[in-house]
Amino acid sequence: MNLNIIKAEKKHLDDCKVALQNSDLGRVYFPQENKAINAINEGISKQEILVALNPEGLCLGFVWLIRNGVFHSFPYIHIIAVKEEYRSLGIGREILDYIEKLVAESSKIFLVVDDFNPKAKLLYQKVGYKEVGVIPDLYKKGINGSLMMKVLL
Repeated sequence: MNLNIIKAEKKHLDDCKVALQNSDLGRVYFPQENKAINAINEGISKQEILVALNPEGLCLGFVWLIRNGVFHSFPYIHIIAVKEEYRSLGIGREILDYIEKLVAESSKIFLVVDDFNPKAKLLYQKVGYKEVGVIPDLYKKGINGSLMMKVLL
């Protein structure tokens, strides 16, 4: 798909909320609408959220990228979410490719994927991310987070 990936604006808030809340990640960490909205508002205000738009301008998903999020040195993908009806079309992979090109000056990029989300972990592994550690109870008791890293060439 030919996506246009741009900085998110307030007008994208509702689309981002829908993508997030209808994801496995959102159901666990952002089940209340206000919690999802507050988080996305924070990312937009920090100019850390990018949205993926189709050629007609429809927002299909978003990514929250923190440029120096890991050890104050490496990019960190905090959240990535694609609207439910657009999943399995390669949009997540296209967003990841875009982000990796955007931060190509870095030697590595990181993300965390939780153990309740094996499909996401498989996608990350397919595109070259390696698990470098497991953090028990990272964000919520009983949920282990896999720290994933990709070496950028």
